[in-house]
Amino acid sequence: MLAIVKDYWTNFVHLFFPHTCTGCNTDIMPEQFLCTQCLMQLPRTGFFEAADNPVEQSFYGRVTIDAAAAAFYFTKQSLVQQLLFQLKYKGRQDVGVWLGQQIGHQLNISKRFKPIDAIIPLPLHPKKEKLRGYNQSTCIAKGIAEVLQKPVYTNVIVRKKFTQTQTQKNRVQRWENMNDAFTIIEPAILKQQNILLVDDVITTGATLEACSNALLSVPVASVQIATVAYTLL
Repeated sequence: MLAIVKDYWTNFVHLFFPHTCTGCNTDIMPEQFLCTQCLMQLPRTGFFEAADNPVEQSFYGRVTIDAAAAAFYFTKQSLVQQLLFQLKYKGRQDVGVWLGQQIGHQLNISKRFKPIDAIIPLPLHPKKEKLRGYNQSTCIAKGIAEVLQKPVYTNVIVRKKFTQTQTQKNRVQRWENMNDAFTIIEPAILKQQNILLVDDVITTGATLEACSNALLSVPVASVQIATVAYTLL
């Protein structure tokens, strides 16, 4: 009887307060996030199952990463860009959690990633996080944690350098911009842990490289990287 009442109530609420697809704004049920058509349009990379994928290749000769992958390809004017825009600039933290859940499901079936002890979202500088009101990578990390049932560490490494935007910089300029940008403040917690470092988008990987080097200096047992999207340059 309780289940029937709940179904009636859900349908009643949906009738007067319809829930829309985040991608195309079509009417969908409240428990859904994207409609079936938008889900099918997401450009999945398959990198979580692919050795030597482009994300891993971007770190070769730069920093020792045990495994790395991105869930989707990022292109301009795409659904992935739209979702990330909602997350970063429209306050839609729920979008980040949902994207993190998609990563978590892919990690669950991947045989290439070591068992993860803790998840670390790529830190924002405190000034930038205060302006935005939250760290979008933390939202993504929370979604992954819901699936993997692993802790999220948000206060063990800080971004001490307020860097300029990386958007218009080349690879060398991005590396110089991020040099010595991170500081470990809780090394004892991290020692010999298999860390999953999480970010929203990877382009050249300079920021993730700098953060990974800081973590490896602890030393941690391993650094693995998961991002929502990989930018096609």
